Amino acid sequence: MPFTVIWYGRSGIVDKMSFDAEKAARDYAMSMFQTRKGDDGIVAVEVRKDNGAVVFSHSEN
Repeated sequence: MPFTVIWYGRSGIVDKMSFDAEKAARDYAMSMFQTRKGDDGIVAVEVRKDNGAVVFSHSEN
C-alpha cells in the first residue's frame, strides 16, 4: 500500500513524495521536518494512505 508524505507551507501544499512503507514515510517526515521548515518554510507534514486516511501528522509553530 503506497503512502504519501505531504509537506505544507503557510499557503498550502508545497511538495508530495510517495513511499512503499508507512515506517519509511514517517521516519523520512520526522527526520526532514526541521530542515524543510528552515529551507522551505514548512509548517506541517502528513503521511496519508492511498485511500486518503491520515496515519501521521506533525506541525510546529
